[in-house]
Amino acid sequence: MKIQNICCLGAGYVGGPTMSVIALKCPEIKVTVVDLNQARIDAWNDENLDNLPVYEPRLAEVVAEARGRNLFFSTDVDAAIDAADMIFIAVNTPTKTYGEGKGMAADLKFVELCARQIARIAKNDKIIVEKSTLPVRTAETLQTILESTGCGVHFEVLSNPEFLAEGTAIEDLFNADRVLIGGKQTPKGKEAIQALVDVYAHWLTPKQILTTNVWSSELSKLTANAFLAQRISSINALSALCEATEANVDEVANAIGTDSRIGPKFLKASVGFGGSCFQKDILNLVYLCRYFNLPEVADYWEQVIILNDYQKSRFAKNIISSLFNTVSDKKITFLGWAFKKDTNDTRESAAIYVADYLIEDGAQIHVYDPKVSEAKIKADMAYLWELKGLTEQKITSKLKQIFVYNTSMAALHQAHAVAVLTEWEEFKTYDWKTIYINMFKPAFVFDGRNILDSEQLTAIGFRVKGIGKG
Repeated sequence: MKIQNICCLGAGYVGGPTMSVIALKCPEIKVTVVDLNQARIDAWNDENLDNLPVYEPRLAEVVAEARGRNLFFSTDVDAAIDAADMIFIAVNTPTKTYGEGKGMAADLKFVELCARQIARIAKNDKIIVEKSTLPVRTAETLQTILESTGCGVHFEVLSNPEFLAEGTAIEDLFNADRVLIGGKQTPKGKEAIQALVDVYAHWLTPKQILTTNVWSSELSKLTANAFLAQRISSINALSALCEATEANVDEVANAIGTDSRIGPKFLKASVGFGGSCFQKDILNLVYLCRYFNLPEVADYWEQVIILNDYQKSRFAKNIISSLFNTVSDKKITFLGWAFKKDTNDTRESAAIYVADYLIEDGAQIHVYDPKVSEAKIKADMAYLWELKGLTEQKITSKLKQIFVYNTSMAALHQAHAVAVLTEWEEFKTYDWKTIYINMFKPAFVFDGRNILDSEQLTAIGFRVKGIGKG
């Protein structure tokens, strides 16, 4: 099967960049990204590429070259489904906040809605590609829904999980460690797998494209994120011990990272991991293990999340204790709100939870992030407090303790303490002598990402507290 027309349901952090690169590399294939969010589609179509809804290095260049040629963004979902040979499902699959599996299981309502819409519209055979991160055996659910229409259309469901790291997503797409494609091992299943392999083969080598059965593909995505998060929680657990024993966590990480069996990646201690994938996927894995009556396995992976939550609360408590056991009415400046540098994604960002802890103690949180808006920051906090059951009146009151700035120096002026929550490169280049002069004394810096020169800051007069450094 030769693919001529691709549709992607979902224009977010996965669908937008992935389809942009496919369109760039496959100029003969028409790629249409659809979403019901009109404002999001308008942003993707904005002539000013600085207004794209997703910030990724090099993304604007890719969109500029392909958009209008063979890359299109639209809210006309039905038309795109009807025209497509291959349909990617890249909608959100958040952790459930209600009912069975609340707090752990993936909420698949958007995926199911996609399947029902495809089944209603499709008039000819189509390949359906799971791009969203989904629990094992979701493909079976999709296949059941699609085949229940009785319209005589044949659907093949493939699993093609994304392994992108936000901040390097375009480079990850251009030169992937691997692209994983899972499907049924039937003649039509193999034909569908080959059709998707042929798309990626426009720019990737056969060694970079792995094929498996559909269940292995679905599980591989969850376990890949679980293993990466496990490494971060492992080094963060040791950072607490380093602080207690006056060891240096960076030196420990370097020492163990030189062991070829361990390697140096994901051994950077920090205030904790965030993002849309790690916590959600591990919780999903925990839920699946409990569902299949594997409590010991579930407990093992849940501990990764427990440790990550501990690291964020430990960081917040350290700020409070260092500032003489109270931050009430004190100005605490947050440098960074995104969960990592080079992205405007704030989902599960450590900053959200540290801010919540400090606001509860009465702190005034002053935030500067080069890519995150005031509206987004306040929406993040309001959503967290809604989940906690706070009243609208209480949420409105708490939001008055958050101040967001367009410049870093305004955010830092007359602060009692600075907390680095995102590892943006620009933070290293600031005029820290001037910042020190304009802060209340003693002036504290809490480096949640260990990116600043602590010796230089100490020489200026700051009291510097990093992660895992006694």
